[in-house]
Amino acid sequence: MTDLLEGFRLVAQTDVVVAILLSSVYGLVVGSLPGLSATMATALLVPFTFYLSPIAAVATIISASAMAIFSGDIPGALLRIPGTPASAAYTDEAYAMTRKGQAETALGAGLWFSAIGGIVGTLSLVLMAPLLAEMALNFSSFEYFWLALLGLMCATLVARSSPVKAIASMLIGLLVACVGMENPAGTPRFTFGITDLLGGIEPIPALVGVFAVSEVMRAMLSPPPPPIPARRFGSILAGQWALTKKYQWPMWRGNIVGIIIGVLPGAGADMAAWVSYAMSKRFSKEPEKFGTGHPEGLVEAGASNNASLASGWVPSLLFGIPGDTITAIAIGVLYMKGLNPGPTLFTERASSMYALYIIFIVANIIMIPLGILMIRGASHILRAPRAAVMPVILLLCGVGAFATGANLFAVVLVAAFGCIGFVMERNGYPVAAMVLGVVMGSMLEQTFVTSLIKSDSSLLPFFERPVASVLAALTIGALCWPLLAWAIGRIPGRPATPG
Repeated sequence: MTDLLEGFRLVAQTDVVVAILLSSVYGLVVGSLPGLSATMATALLVPFTFYLSPIAAVATIISASAMAIFSGDIPGALLRIPGTPASAAYTDEAYAMTRKGQAETALGAGLWFSAIGGIVGTLSLVLMAPLLAEMALNFSSFEYFWLALLGLMCATLVARSSPVKAIASMLIGLLVACVGMENPAGTPRFTFGITDLLGGIEPIPALVGVFAVSEVMRAMLSPPPPPIPARRFGSILAGQWALTKKYQWPMWRGNIVGIIIGVLPGAGADMAAWVSYAMSKRFSKEPEKFGTGHPEGLVEAGASNNASLASGWVPSLLFGIPGDTITAIAIGVLYMKGLNPGPTLFTERASSMYALYIIFIVANIIMIPLGILMIRGASHILRAPRAAVMPVILLLCGVGAFATGANLFAVVLVAAFGCIGFVMERNGYPVAAMVLGVVMGSMLEQTFVTSLIKSDSSLLPFFERPVASVLAALTIGALCWPLLAWAIGRIPGRPATPG
């Protein structure tokens, strides 16, 4: 109870309250602009967190990402252009409702069920994380090695591109993590005589470059979205309670699917939305109505994407393994602020964890009034010319990269990773897998080397401990599954095994 009251006191600080409000408005605006993802919105905030207290810094990440995931529904419903990848799953459905004169219902469903999903996902975080933390206190470097490797393998398996390209992206990220002198031998690796690379490549410039600069480069090559017609909206939340009662099972199913997918490393809100929309159509009593402006898919997918956002923090806080690209950025902020992820975070900094839970709930509650205001002001926000928005984003990337370390080389890194991210996306290589490789590369190397030192270079202890053996089996299974599925499909006279 003392820790809970201390958590409320931490959240009630003026700087935290202001951070929640400002980052919420910022997330709503950036998420509603077509082509600007929630990950990019979060990445641009990182330099500003450098000057904030630890709780205020984490609050900006939580609030901005939750708002951006929802507000991506606005251009999807009004322009048929998803604001974020998570909104793409049900953009056609929402736009069909708009053409039927039900724009308020479509946008209200996105707002209402996103808020519910976020709160349910937060409750899953509150319940799961402490229980898993107790178990994780018994983990050694052997378990952490297999856990990190399993996280990387899962990230490649759930990628929407081919597994080969996903693994290639992950290996590029691991190669980037090898740069510098942060290795047991203390020898420079891949520095090419550049002094600035001796300390390694920090994840933050890489994240900002890959997710923000590359977005600006893509926007330069794509046509601007069509202008949105001026219109007056009626009541945004009218009829949402009726939808809640009518589609309560799809809503709960979406929440559960979102929580499960959120915990998987590298999956994230966009995959949760796609899977939930597909499941909604598969189990619906009226599947023929999907695609014609039917709200059932919006209910389930909307509840799923925000639920996955909160549950994605479970592996991030416990093990330092990102649940998605947003929590990959959050891990960097946590380390920067001294809130190092791990099971001891729940015992030694329990009040900070309660503060984080409270921030999640507050962000999803204030999403409703702020979201209504955002929907009503959408006609003005969406008229912002791309030629004016993109240079501002590019400027923020450069200034933010310089501010994090007062080092001009960080600006060069941001530009370089922007080009890398742009080329990878153009050729179908998922940048999320590369980012996870960058973030988790040092953890993977350190746990592996530490384990070898403890075991006197023997590999047997990697498989002898009970939990380590289970994690090893899961990791090897995840590694061999694509090859096994391909081999079974090649058996003569046998139908191809679905993935």
